[in-house]
Amino acid sequence: MPDLLFLLMICFGLSSLVFLILAFAAIGKRKFIGSAGVLMVALLCLALTALLGTITVATKGYLALTHEETAAVVRVEPLEGKVFLAHFEFPDGKKASFRLAGDAIYVDAHVLKWKPWANVLGLHASYELDRVAGRYRDIDEEVNALRTVFLLSEKKPLNMFHLRKNYRFLEPLLDAEYGSAVFVDVTGPSQFEIKVSTTGLLARPSGS
Repeated sequence: MPDLLFLLMICFGLSSLVFLILAFAAIGKRKFIGSAGVLMVALLCLALTALLGTITVATKGYLALTHEETAAVVRVEPLEGKVFLAHFEFPDGKKASFRLAGDAIYVDAHVLKWKPWANVLGLHASYELDRVAGRYRDIDEEVNALRTVFLLSEKKPLNMFHLRKNYRFLEPLLDAEYGSAVFVDVTGPSQFEIKVSTTGLLARPSGS
């Protein structure tokens, strides 16, 4: 969460409280015209506080994207048949393992690119890995065989990617928002890096 965004939210929240107090004080003195203007300012500050708070909550879990970032290091361990383990290690040190079925490992992500003026608020291009799944080469297997899908992103009450899809008022803030995916065939034990750039996801063998 950008520090500047949080500070602005606090400032607008305090300002709305101050203006509300002034508005009610003016009403108490029967200065209705002056109180109406102060009340409008208070409501505007309150609306901005709500907007900034929504953005703060909805972008929780997203990571800054400057050029090309390593989103995860993945080690694949084949088991019997078309079943394999995928061991993830994330940049923050967290680790997770998933038992998947298929001929390949599939990973997708959400990418947010903000308008230049929103960059002033500390909002820069960001990403969040969303899901990992097993993928079959044959379409019949994809439809009928065992399906394995797991969530990689944090569960949260609001997600900016989903909010932008549903609410047009966020359009002035976001320049682009899109999903990106990559899949890697599982032919044996292997280790690779999931990279994310402003153009999407890619996979590279570790160390390359």
